Amino acid sequence: MPVTCSLAILASAWLSNSASAAQTYTVGGRDSFSIGAGAIESEVTYEGTETLTVKRHGKFSRLSAHVKYKRSDGAASTDASGDYLADVLPTGETIDSADRDPDYLTVLNQPFSARLDHQTLDDLEHLQGALPFDFPSPITGSSLHGYLQHLAGGMVGPRRSTGVRFEAAGPMRGELPDRPGLTLIGTIAMRGTAYYDIDTATLLALETTVTITGTVSNRTGKDPVTIVYARAIRASPPSEQRTARSPQPQPAASPEDTP
Repeated sequence: MPVTCSLAILASAWLSNSASAAQTYTVGGRDSFSIGAGAIESEVTYEGTETLTVKRHGKFSRLSAHVKYKRSDGAASTDASGDYLADVLPTGETIDSADRDPDYLTVLNQPFSARLDHQTLDDLEHLQGALPFDFPSPITGSSLHGYLQHLAGGMVGPRRSTGVRFEAAGPMRGELPDRPGLTLIGTIAMRGTAYYDIDTATLLALETTVTITGTVSNRTGKDPVTIVYARAIRASPPSEQRTARSPQPQPAASPEDTP
């Protein structure tokens, strides 16, 4: 029987012996929208940097992600920012406190945990084969069915890593995101990979893609539609933690850029 996963795959607490800690990342993204035989097409890209901090507040820990980025739609580029807050209880349960991340760029707004506890990391490294699971769709809220799989590790910059991969898919029926009045009937599929530091269990790199395909109904009839949301986040090397640099990550990185 498939296991049920929360929004953070392999959900686990951010645990630290220090009162506070921080990790910087470079982020990139691309959204594409196509309807009909090329009658309507659009693309938006994102590039930026973000900082993830964790602070102890009594018995719980507060995770805070702040991202600054450029949003480009082909006609113009604008500066933007986003924030996401989450509290981790002593039980390990994570509660989202604030979501001000409309473009889904913060590391806390992804289908992978920002950090694993060491027991979960060990379980991941010993995972054999594909582990089935149910995953809530980030758009429709319906259940997607898929699997988790361990990936052989490698080096992400100077740090040793181990990885996890997931794929999930399911039906979709409802209004298109950001396009009210257009109803889509089709499928939604998610896939992604993440790599964690073997020593600290901190997220070092991730890539995720959400693909929506089907037909869209409007006043004039039905047209085929394809929407793709892609995100890439990569930890800055330790030498760059004190000075953020301009980002260059893009989704679907070449093999030599990943472990």
